[in-house]
Amino acid sequence: MLEIRNIDAYYGDSHVLHDMSLAIGQAEVVAVLGRNGVGKTTLVRSIVGLTPPRNGQILLNGRDITSLHPYEIIRRGVALVPQGRRMFPSLTVRETLEIGALVSRFDGERRGWTVERVLEAFPRLKERLDTLTGRLSGGEQEMVAISRALVGYPRLLLLDEPSEGLSPQMLTQIEELFRELKATGVSMLLVEQQVAFALRFADRVLVMSKGQLVYEGTPADMVGNPEVGKRYLGL
Repeated sequence: MLEIRNIDAYYGDSHVLHDMSLAIGQAEVVAVLGRNGVGKTTLVRSIVGLTPPRNGQILLNGRDITSLHPYEIIRRGVALVPQGRRMFPSLTVRETLEIGALVSRFDGERRGWTVERVLEAFPRLKERLDTLTGRLSGGEQEMVAISRALVGYPRLLLLDEPSEGLSPQMLTQIEELFRELKATGVSMLLVEQQVAFALRFADRVLVMSKGQLVYEGTPADMVGNPEVGKRYLGL
């Protein structure tokens, strides 16, 4: 599905990602953990073309997407749920979802995530379709951000801190949705601060420190190695 080969990413002269390599398989959920400022968001931005790497390669289903524009990457079946939701506050929920479906125009296999389908997953949004997104609560905005990504029919979903500011009830609902997505063959890269949330449904766990991968294992491996959490995550 996705293969990252030895990429280096920068902001100006600041070297953020150092020789980063990883792979994500079909229908696999990979969690990326780490303290603030270690490069997790930069990794996601590099994949989707917002912060293109200066060195290395990013392959999607064997095709090099390293130098493609973000819209070209999105049309190949990649979707991003950014940290902070990134709503257009002057648009309604309905308009936001319609634009999400229009922007992708993905030509691959359709997976059924129409606007109607995401409204079934998030019934609260049915009641808020004509509400401006700037007037929604944080939890409602997260529902919209995830729905906006899903209506593009992604094969790879990039999630940057989706649990941020959410109630336990909302977290449970999102976790159930992620499990359903995985069952339909969608791959996910999950960047998270809430370790327990990520470990509940990830297949593999990667830990970053100072722009590099310092640990890789299963959730069970991670639980059985508390020194990793103590050293790199402050647990």
